Amino acid sequence: MDIDLNADLGEGFGPWRMGEDEALLELVSSANVACGFHAGDAVIMDRTVRLAKARGVDIGAHVGFPDLQGFGRRPMQFDARELACHVIYQLGALAGLAQAAGYRMTHMSFHGALGNMAAADAALAEPLVRAVADFDPGLIISSSASRAIEQAAERCGLRVATSFLADRACGDDGLLVPRKLPDAVIHEPEAVLARVRQLLQDGSVTSYSGKKIAMRVQSILLHGDTPGAVALARTVRGVVESAGRIVPISRQMA
Repeated sequence: MDIDLNADLGEGFGPWRMGEDEALLELVSSANVACGFHAGDAVIMDRTVRLAKARGVDIGAHVGFPDLQGFGRRPMQFDARELACHVIYQLGALAGLAQAAGYRMTHMSFHGALGNMAAADAALAEPLVRAVADFDPGLIISSSASRAIEQAAERCGLRVATSFLADRACGDDGLLVPRKLPDAVIHEPEAVLARVRQLLQDGSVTSYSGKKIAMRVQSILLHGDTPGAVALARTVRGVVESAGRIVPISRQMA
């Protein structure tokens, strides 16, 4: 079994740092880099790209709402064309910095509230996925389980890699449950590891309601901004390596 191990990185701003990016880059095979809207800035993006390149880690644009104060986790209302422009703007920012560093952006993902809204709403997913295809039809969309995004990507000729968020609960439909619900974010390391083992062993996830649902994934995501993220990533890597190989999605889908 080939599995990508990835993390959301570059989520500081100016002199403020979030997470342990350098340590995580020693453990993951791909990184989703904040593009300045929900977190990050040009200098942090450049640094993250160059650190990833030095370690052979794939990079992707992590695009979100223009909401630094809310870390992109607050729903916002935009005209579809305006929001598509925001997506393209962020893709272009990371692609430009990657090109200047002699590296290549391989994928993208939607962050926070933007990702949750697009995953649940086909009418929103369509223009956002179309924007990605218009920018670069070779990009892979890394997304939590979502029929809306998968169907929009199929119509646009894009590849989708399903990512399992090891520390986030999902509903019976595979969509992430709102963070405001109790235990929507799973903090206990052993519980996270149990979910990873279940996924690797029988291709299933236990939903928020307790139902076992099938889930075929190419990637496992760990959030870099949570306490103990590095230690947990190291343990998850060991679990994955005991079951197969860690391979970035760009090589899995080549």
